[in-house]
This record gives sequence, structure tokens and C-alpha cells, in this order.
Amino acid sequence: MHGAVMLDEQDRVVRPALIWCDVRTEKQCQELTEKIGADRLIQLTCNPALPNFTLTKFLWVRENEPENWKRVRSVMLPKDYVRFRMTGERAIDVADASGTLLLDVAHRRWSSEMLQATQIDERLLPKVYESQEVCGKISVEGSAATGLNVGTPVVAGAGDQAAGATGMGIVAPGAVSATIGTSGVVFAATDRPALDPKGRLHTFCHAIPGRWHVMGVTQAAGLSLRWFRDNLATGTGYDQLTAEASKVAPGADSLLWTPYLMGERTPHLDGQARAALVGLTASHTRGHIVRAILEGVAFSLRDSFTIFEEMNVPVRNIRLGGGGAKSNLWRQIQADVYGHEVEIVEAEEGAAYGAAILAGVGAALWSSVDAACNAVIRVTHRIPANPNAVSKMSESYAAFRRVYPATRSVFKS
Repeated sequence: MHGAVMLDEQDRVVRPALIWCDVRTEKQCQELTEKIGADRLIQLTCNPALPNFTLTKFLWVRENEPENWKRVRSVMLPKDYVRFRMTGERAIDVADASGTLLLDVAHRRWSSEMLQATQIDERLLPKVYESQEVCGKISVEGSAATGLNVGTPVVAGAGDQAAGATGMGIVAPGAVSATIGTSGVVFAATDRPALDPKGRLHTFCHAIPGRWHVMGVTQAAGLSLRWFRDNLATGTGYDQLTAEASKVAPGADSLLWTPYLMGERTPHLDGQARAALVGLTASHTRGHIVRAILEGVAFSLRDSFTIFEEMNVPVRNIRLGGGGAKSNLWRQIQADVYGHEVEIVEAEEGAAYGAAILAGVGAALWSSVDAACNAVIRVTHRIPANPNAVSKMSESYAAFRRVYPATRSVFKS
């Protein structure tokens, strides 16, 4: 998602892609917000200007690499470049296009006002499709490169989050997923383009026609645990670290971790936010620190659920995904932090599974995405919240919420 691939008139890559986590575009975000207005920007695209989004990367290249920008004749996202090489078709789905800051998300089409305001020629952009629509067929060159049959239909697909949600059955209002990979995402399906007027959540088109989703993002979720292991517990496996953490009571003896190793998106929209381990004492062990990291990531994801409540976004069932869903301890921590039963589904590779479902619908194996999900997605585990831990987690969450305001002035200065 969000990556910027730029091609010249011979369809050669102009420069290495600027990928989703490249946040060099703070200046362009500020200028864009000032030019269009923060409220108007959200009205047009359902989202604020963030350095992750694709448009800001185009603007950065135009300003900082003008000779490269002069060569650009078409632009697309990374997965769409793969499809272009396989089919020769320039296409994008509405879900991934929502993360470019160029889509009129409410009406599922490129925004003429955004294009005009940023002087981006619409002819540079790929054609927009619904996720399950067939938008190309495997070419002779694509067949030679992949081994797939010439003429095999290719659907528009989706970015990893919308595809992953589809693969977990998060397709109807009330269904929510909490996924912990390198980043963490809380994703809720809606039947309307629900807007957070403060821009703390992303509102994107879903991979299902007539559906949208709201999404909160923690930049460094699984990355927090990996950073700790790689830098402070070299040679120690995740299983050993979580085993040590499992011996520590909920609340980690008042130790708190704010997982802002790469700034933060939800709810702070602050690229300069910094991680903090707060409350260390001589009695704390490595297990306490690991427990605090696991809880801190869950607290950060709970921030999205808190905003869902403000927006009246329903939450009836929560399904866990990503590497964080493979840890029994992290599953239980999430159930206790959210104060809600969580579910695990059979398919572990949610995004790939969701892409396959979309392809199946495009090939008419199922009549709709809903029908496909009802047929093939199965819940294997349900983990109830522990009543004895829920109150302690709520108390710790309240303390967690006070850390960012308390440390922000330190890092800003």
C-alpha cells in the first residue's frame, strides 16, 4: 500500500519506489494541508495528508528530483506494477487507491479537485476498478515470466489490509480485525464512508462494492518486539521471551511501553512521536519489559477502538491476525485489553487468502465476496477476556494514555 512507482515513456522505472514507511514528505504534507485546508482535504479524500500516502511522494519527487519527474509518464502502486508486467494493463483497485490521497473515497473515483489542486495529470494514473473485477489477462510475456497460462484473468485485488480483512471475513458492519505484523492495524467494515473529523483514522473503500472501512494504524507493533529482541536480547527466541513475560502479572508491575519507534499515525498523527519505556525500577526483569511491550502495542491498538466508540462504528466480533495472533500470550493480552472475546480463523495468510477469494469471485466461483467468505472462512479458536485482568488492563490503559502528552514536549524541544 501507498508505495510510489514511476515509469517513463518506455515503461522503465524512473527511480526506486518510495514505499509505505518512507516518511520523508512531512514538508509536502504541511504545504498540501495549508493549500487545500485540513477540513476540506478530509471532505475530498476522507483522510488527512500523511507522509505515508502516495501523493505526497509524487510531490516530493517533483520538488527534489525535477529531472526524474520530467521523465514520468505513468504512476502506480507496487502490486499494480507487478500486474502491469504480467498483463500490460494499468489498473488499480478502489481500496488501494484510497491510500493515495487522490481518490474521492466516498464516490470511488479519482478526485478532480485533488488532481487540479496538485497539478497531477489524470492521464498518469491507472484506471480504477472494484477489487473483484477482472482488469487484465496474463500476456505472453507474463506467462513466460510466471508459468501462468496466457489469458488467465487477473482481478484488481486490494492492498494488504483490505485483502487481509477479506481473508478473515471482515466484510460486514460489526466485524473488526486487529492485526499485528511489523505495523498494527485495527480494521472495521462499514456500509458508509464513516469519517473521523480529526483525521485520526483512515477511511478507505473496502474490497467489496458498496462497502468502506475505517482503519487505525500503529506504526511499530510487531516491530517493537523485534527491535527489543534484535538489540537487547540478541540470540533469544520469541518463544523464550514470551515465556518469561507470561510469568509476569497483567499490568507488568506498572511498567509502560509506548510503541512509537517510527512516529505514530493513530491517534496522534505525529511523525516525531518517540517510543518510551516508563516506570522502570530495580525489581523489574526482562520478562516485565517484554510484557510491557506486548501490552503497550495492544494499548496502542485499543486507541482505535476508543475512536470507533466516538464514531458509533459497531464492534460485534474481533478477529486477530498477523504474527501477533500466533502467540497465546499476546492473544490473551489483546482480549483483556479490548475487554472483548477475540477469534482466530483457520487461514493464517489472511491477505493472500483474501486475494484468492477476490480472484474466485472474479472468476464466478462465487456470486459475491460475502458468499465466498461465508463458504470458506472458519473460526478455529475463541479466546474470552479474563474478567480478573480486564479491570487491571483498563487501569494500565488510562496510564498509557497519559505518557504521550507527558513526553511529547521533551521530544519536540
